[in-house]
Amino acid sequence: MKQIYNTTDNPLVQGIKTIGIGKHGSKPLPLPLLEEIITYLDSPDVVPVQKGAFYGALMAKGATEEEKALLKQPGTETPYTVEELYAHLCTDAPAEMRETGIKLLKKESLSLQEAKKLGDFLYSGLPGETFRGMAVSMMRIRYETEEEYQGLMEAAVNTFSPEFREETTAPALTIQLAEPFDGVEHSYMITPLIAMAMQQAGHPVVVSTGRSSGPKLGLNARDIYQALGGPFIQSKGQPEDNSPLFGRALDQKDLSPALDEWVDRRRLIFKRPFLATAEKVLNPCGAQILITSVFHLTYMEKMVRLAAMNGFSGVIVLKRGLEGTLAPSIAKASGILCAAKQADGSFITTTIEANNEAFTAYRAEADDNVEPLLPEDNLELIRRYAENGATGNNDFDKRTGLALALYREGLNWIKKNLTTG
Repeated sequence: MKQIYNTTDNPLVQGIKTIGIGKHGSKPLPLPLLEEIITYLDSPDVVPVQKGAFYGALMAKGATEEEKALLKQPGTETPYTVEELYAHLCTDAPAEMRETGIKLLKKESLSLQEAKKLGDFLYSGLPGETFRGMAVSMMRIRYETEEEYQGLMEAAVNTFSPEFREETTAPALTIQLAEPFDGVEHSYMITPLIAMAMQQAGHPVVVSTGRSSGPKLGLNARDIYQALGGPFIQSKGQPEDNSPLFGRALDQKDLSPALDEWVDRRRLIFKRPFLATAEKVLNPCGAQILITSVFHLTYMEKMVRLAAMNGFSGVIVLKRGLEGTLAPSIAKASGILCAAKQADGSFITTTIEANNEAFTAYRAEADDNVEPLLPEDNLELIRRYAENGATGNNDFDKRTGLALALYREGLNWIKKNLTTG
């Protein structure tokens, strides 16, 4: 009986999940899966972007002796050269991308100009889906350099809708909140309450949102703000008068249809390419302060540098928020890194730990695991807290209290230490 596959369950997807983990965690393909992939690659059902992502992961990881069967010319024992492999995989990519593609397959880093050129292609409507999958997979596994991030982000800015290219200046100390767009599966989101606190402190707030590209496809900030009635920003020059209670949300599809289009590709390749980081630090509204989050501690300082590339003068980065969000753990190690720009363009930093004595009242033995996570319950808690300053849900109240205390202290430190003139 012939095996039936689909775009989300096929041998290439399983292969990507096995070897597309990262340069320190990829595993060899089990022999049965390897044989299944070899057979599947001859199928007309192969999704080009998945094929590219798989080969990018394989080349970035380095093929085992058994896996080298995937790198041999059909019907022979002759291995492809890198140039031949590129020609075999990327048959429909524009000729001008060949040099960049070969460089990526060789695990070489790109210059800023090369990364900008790659970004222009990635966001374009030109053919070359296998190339796209290969490029983002390759860079993700070997880790993107800061020059590559800068070039890719500059290309992303060029895709902004005309409404977000107006020459306007945001009000002083506008804050942008940005957390992973894939949201949560088993914890409540508190993003609107953070926005509310910042607005009450006199700072206009923009909340970056977008469709989830996975791996979580449940509740995210976009869903929350849609249910709250927004409002969603439609242009860079939108008036800030009568700032709404929970700030204004920015939907990626309004900002850039080209970036939003990548959500569908990312759902197919099941891994988090550079966009998962870059989309959080893009600054279309000209905000001065970024409040964002990372789960991997190695990315904390990098987030500050990427934020600086996008014009932010102050940065607060939460470490190990629940499911990577802006909601801190009330039980495990958490805290924020704060950075403030100086007159010479450098940044000074400080850290504020959640286990400091000042935050003892907000700590607990464990974080609640919310099952099932129902959007209407989350919304009710947000509304109740906004109205009363408490909900009766001890975990939610402590977490929100800790978050607001941390971010207020971080914001006060930034305001005292900004010396950009």
